[in-house]
Amino acid sequence: MPNQFYIQDWIKIKNGAIFNSEESVFAFSEDELNPFLKAAYDNLKLEYPKFHKMDGLSKLGILASEIIFRKNKATKDTALVFSNNASSLETDRQFQDSTKTFASPSLFVYTLPNIVLGEISIKFKLQSENAFFISENFNAELLQSYTESLLLSEKAPEVLCGWLDLQNGEYDVFLCLVSKEKNIPFSEENLKKIYCAENEKPTH
Repeated sequence: MPNQFYIQDWIKIKNGAIFNSEESVFAFSEDELNPFLKAAYDNLKLEYPKFHKMDGLSKLGILASEIIFRKNKATKDTALVFSNNASSLETDRQFQDSTKTFASPSLFVYTLPNIVLGEISIKFKLQSENAFFISENFNAELLQSYTESLLLSEKAPEVLCGWLDLQNGEYDVFLCLVSKEKNIPFSEENLKKIYCAENEKPTH
C-alpha cells in the first residue's frame, strides 16, 4: 500500500543546540538547562511571559513547537502525541524538595507529564486529540501507530509527535509534524533513522 502520510518537518533539541530538517536554528555555548532555555527564548524573541513560570519539560515543548509552527501554522485540530522515559520526574523531585520548607503550588501544577500538552494547546489555541506515553526508550513503533490511527480516523488533519525527555538536567527532544502533504514518508523506520542520526550529529 502506498504511503499516505509524511513527515513535513522535524525539530531536535539536545546538548545546547536546536536544529531542524533544514538548518541549525540555535546553538549555545553551554548545555546546562536553565541558561540554555533562557538564551533560546531570547534568541527566538518568543515574547510569551508565561514561559518563565513553566517547568523545564514544558519550556522544551513550547520551544520545539514554536519553531515547528512558525513554519507550518497549526490549526485548532492539530493533534499532539508525545512520549518520554522520565515522565515529570524532574519536576516531581523539585516539588518534593520544596515540601521540606513550603510546598510550591507553582511546581505542583507541573507534576504530570501531560501538562506540557496543555501548555502547547493554550499557546497555539489547539482543541485537539492529545496523548502522552511513557516508554523505556524512544519507541518509533508506538508513535507511528498511534499517530497514524488519528490520521486514518480523521480525528486530526496533522499530528505533532515525538520524544520529549528531561531527567537530571539532561534533555532530549525530537518532534515531527506529520500530515498528508508529501515529503519524507512517515514510517517507523524513518522515525528511527532521523532520531538516531540526529542524536549522533555534532551539536556545536
